[in-house]
Amino acid sequence: MSASIELPVLKPKDFASDQEVRWCPRCGDYSILAQVKKVLPTLGIPKENFAFISGIGCSSRFPYYMNTYGMHSIHGRAPAVATGLKVTRPELQVWVITGDGDSLSIGGNHFMHMIRRNVDLKVILFNNQIYGLTKGQYSPTSPEGKKTKSTPYGSVDAPLTPISVALGARASFVARSVDVDIKHLCMVLERAAHHKGTAIVEVYQDCNVFNTGAFEFASKKDQKQENCIYLEHGKPLIFGKDKNKGIRLNHLNQPEVVELGKGIEEDDLLFHDEKADDPSLAFLLSQMRYPDSPEPMGVFRAVERPTYDELVNEQVREVTEKQGRGDLEKLFHSGDTWVVE
Repeated sequence: MSASIELPVLKPKDFASDQEVRWCPRCGDYSILAQVKKVLPTLGIPKENFAFISGIGCSSRFPYYMNTYGMHSIHGRAPAVATGLKVTRPELQVWVITGDGDSLSIGGNHFMHMIRRNVDLKVILFNNQIYGLTKGQYSPTSPEGKKTKSTPYGSVDAPLTPISVALGARASFVARSVDVDIKHLCMVLERAAHHKGTAIVEVYQDCNVFNTGAFEFASKKDQKQENCIYLEHGKPLIFGKDKNKGIRLNHLNQPEVVELGKGIEEDDLLFHDEKADDPSLAFLLSQMRYPDSPEPMGVFRAVERPTYDELVNEQVREVTEKQGRGDLEKLFHSGDTWVVE
């Protein structure tokens, strides 16, 4: 009987690389990096079994600052690179680091198909509602009317909601947090790390230079209780400093804010069900946006379904058992071939 191998006890500092972290002062990226370093040692995974893949943008410098395997890949193509890695090395826990511009503009196609396939990847989407690296142009998540270097008279585009996009592709895990809400962000990242399948975590992240203060409604202690609803599975949607407000569905099945008491009890409110097979209610919550309504934070959906990487590898095993290992040389010379003179 072989003795079990005892893994070394890891600490956050074990995941810090020797590279100087170079983001702008007070950038929200620093907080996200710190929370990821806190979460990884708690997962019981050997350090050599982590990999971080990024695209292009401020957030995509992330792999340089992690003492793990990783790749700073191509603009918008991190999901494709990460999918290839996860399929061929299923024992790795692969994280995708991306931004609102990287994932939802040039990378929108890859983002959508990664989600619908349910590849076992952990995705952190840094959303600062601006192009920071290229110095302040509007992004796919910038609000209407946003004045930037590329929209000096205000953006006329309707912004995308990353959570809604993910749920529309039937994501198996979707969550949202804020860069400076350390305890909440750690909880969400840990939930994502333990999820089997594509886990999307949108993080509201302040760009101190080009879009500062965009998320004060959700980050300021004296504001967030009135402006945010913290989702908990099986519990009613209650918010407010005095926990005296809630969300119920009206006769049109649309969410509305109500005040508890005065004939309205907790049982009248909408109860959160992150495990519902039908993502309709989660999508409804994703459409609640400040300042028109309080904005949900936490896990919107967490369901189990087969992962792409497992299905591909199972198919390869079954075919290999039936037909034996392939011969690449024979494949090259099979079927119709021709010679260019």
